[in-house]
Amino acid sequence: MAKKLSNPVAALISVPLQYNYDHHIGPDDGHKSYLNFQPVVPISLNADWNVISRTIVPIISQHNVVPGSSQSGFGDITQSLFFSPKEPTAGGLIWGIGPVFLLPTGTESQLSARKWGAGPTGVVLKQDGPWTYGLLANHIWGAGGVSTRPDVSSTFLQPFLSYTTKDAWTYSLNTESTYDWKNKQWQVPINLLVTKLMKFGDQPVSIGGGLRYWAESTEVGPHDLGVRLVVTFLFPK
Repeated sequence: MAKKLSNPVAALISVPLQYNYDHHIGPDDGHKSYLNFQPVVPISLNADWNVISRTIVPIISQHNVVPGSSQSGFGDITQSLFFSPKEPTAGGLIWGIGPVFLLPTGTESQLSARKWGAGPTGVVLKQDGPWTYGLLANHIWGAGGVSTRPDVSSTFLQPFLSYTTKDAWTYSLNTESTYDWKNKQWQVPINLLVTKLMKFGDQPVSIGGGLRYWAESTEVGPHDLGVRLVVTFLFPK
């Protein structure tokens, strides 16, 4: 079960609650906390295929990111659907492909792109003994919304590597890199995390955390180190 958590398209219902903190944002050294509610729900289509729904709902609190002001509320939702074979390929590859949608659900203007968006997403990975390694990617183009807000054209790349021990500790390394094609800017956070799968009664729960280093950011983006804490509730069939 711990190894399944390292697979973004595993046939396992999970509900991660991911807390992030970043600072040194913007010209006035702002800081930002956000909790990502990220349910993952697999749906069986037939004997050979699943569709995996992955949703990211950000709940944000930030201070001085926009100089002299504070905001809190919901950010924009990202919804991905991966059509994935139930069995790996003969070479052991696990993959999924489908659409991704950006929904302008932000409750405040500073927390939202105010644009609808859509594009393709895909993931490919391999699990070899205790190791899991692969790449998740998507691209979102803006498709309507507030005309005075900047257009959206953004590529997301998440290469990942993890090692799971026999007693259900998982050590993982990934980046969650974004390239803004309109402004020609990268943001590249590198995340190092440690998690442990355990049970509270009959409920399996993964708990962990780690650090994030901003290897590349925009002038007004986060810098230096950030923190991530994760609690994931699992609901095996």
